[in-house]
Amino acid sequence: METVTNQSYDQMVKKASPPSKSARNISMAFLVGGAICTLGHALIRLYMSMGVPEETAFPAASITLVFLSALFTGLNIYDKLAKWGGAGTLVPITGFANAITAPALEFKSEGYIMGLGAKMFIIAGPVIVYGIAAGVVYGVILYLFQLY
Repeated sequence: METVTNQSYDQMVKKASPPSKSARNISMAFLVGGAICTLGHALIRLYMSMGVPEETAFPAASITLVFLSALFTGLNIYDKLAKWGGAGTLVPITGFANAITAPALEFKSEGYIMGLGAKMFIIAGPVIVYGIAAGVVYGVILYLFQLY
């Protein structure tokens, strides 16, 4: 039996691994994420030009982005965009909407309660739980030190 040294193992891994396309991946994530954010800003400006007050235009744009993300997930467009744009599609509000919609669609065949209802938060659930927990801890720290 032949022993493999760390150096020979590293050489085997480099030989078997495909070359990294990190420059392309980073660029595409930047462009796609920037395009989503630009769309959000354009929606805010559009709503404000239609006479919607600023404090209402921001949530309206967010709701529109969530709707579009869920719609595009259902039409299988969001997955194609994610393959092309990578991490840029994880822009918080659209990525979160996709993370809830995709499992809901995948498990709907198991029924509305045990499938769709139970599995909808399988990906986004931990984000919600840890986000709430972090908010509580932060709130307690602010309260204890009177930093508000």
